[in-house]
Parts: sequence; structure tokens; C-alpha cells
Amino acid sequence: MSDPNCPLCGRPIPKGAPQSLHHLIPKLKGGKGGPTVLLHDICHREIHATLTEAELARDFNTPEALQAHPRLTKFIAWVRKRPPEFRSRVPGKRRKR
Repeated sequence: MSDPNCPLCGRPIPKGAPQSLHHLIPKLKGGKGGPTVLLHDICHREIHATLTEAELARDFNTPEALQAHPRLTKFIAWVRKRPPEFRSRVPGKRRKR
């Protein structure tokens, strides 16, 4: 069985690589029990460093919408050059609250 692919960056998610489930509609905005996707942990952290819960619920509740966000598009281009197990800290909170 092959490794699942991250729906944000498209790279495989090998067993043992840092990974997490992302609720496409945040739990705080009614997404509890809703659809989730398995992401690299670095991809998941970048999503939450970029967008507020309200923005995620309203405008960015599909992998395609997330990929189209300008900051996430840049991040995806950068992270695709890294190995699937790559880890890095997301620098500080950059989103506006």
C-alpha cells in the first residue's frame, strides 16, 4: 500500500512523518464531525498561521481553495522542494486576528 498524499502540497505522507488531521470547516465554526483531510504537520501549521477560523469556514474549506490562497501558493512551491519527512517551525503568527 502506498503512502497517502497530502492534499495541500501533493507530497506523500510516509509512516512516521509528522502529520495531522485538518477539519475543512473548523470545529469552532460548526465543523465538528465534518470532513477532515490528512496533512503533513508543517502544511497544517502553515494553514492555521495564515488564515483565521472564520476565513477557513467561509472561503477556504476545500483543498483547492487553500491551494489558491497567495501565501499558501508560495508555501507549497517552497515545501515541494523538501523531502516528505521535512519538519520546520512555522515562524510566528503572521495572520491578523
